[in-house]
Amino acid sequence: RLLDDETFLELSPFAGLGLPSGDVPAAGCLSGIGKICGIWCMFIANDATVKGGTAYPISVKKQLRAQEIAIQNRLPTVYLVDSGGAFLPLQAQLFPDKEHGGKTFYNEAIMSALKIPQVAVVCGSCTAGGAYIPTMTEEAIIVDRIGTIFLAGPPLVKAATGEDVTAEDLGGAKMHSRVSGCVDHFAPTEPEAYSRVRMIISTLNFDPEPEGAAQFEDPLYNTEELVGLAPRDYRHTLDVKL
Repeated sequence: RLLDDETFLELSPFAGLGLPSGDVPAAGCLSGIGKICGIWCMFIANDATVKGGTAYPISVKKQLRAQEIAIQNRLPTVYLVDSGGAFLPLQAQLFPDKEHGGKTFYNEAIMSALKIPQVAVVCGSCTAGGAYIPTMTEEAIIVDRIGTIFLAGPPLVKAATGEDVTAEDLGGAKMHSRVSGCVDHFAPTEPEAYSRVRMIISTLNFDPEPEGAAQFEDPLYNTEELVGLAPRDYRHTLDVKL
């Protein structure tokens, strides 16, 4: 397994609900914080059961929030990538600007410059925008016969050039680990890929933020006295600074 234990703080679980275009369960991706080899890490994983892991506008916002937290707290980030790129019916809303579609890749570059480690596992088909994520991380792992990376799949190659090519030949694990160099590790199975992630995290030359180092002032009143501080008359409010 990937995590040390069952401790996992999921982020933004209700993102994607009640949208004008319909519900997008958990925005089509999972993000959260857990420990690997004693180090707190950020996780960002595509949910292939929601439109093949394609990115909705709300998916981008959720991933940006996770990256922002990782940058603020210097959390090594693990991407589990299985994405068909942008959700085409809403692609007009995925602007490639500094606050939307393009910022996920910008953040990857910023995190690399800040020496915040990033590791990706290609555990599905990564097409178009989904192909950029693993190739921009410090270390990428691809799962044999499951993971693929290409900007356009075999049907588009056939339409553009007339050439018949399989997904494995076009962007499979063997091709990228032996020929293109887009990935750093070849994993025969998913469990082996997750073991590689743990190995990578355990050998990082990385100094995480020390736990419990934040400075704060003690509250003016004991928290147990909060109920007694509240006014009985509902027409009066309590000073929130107390």
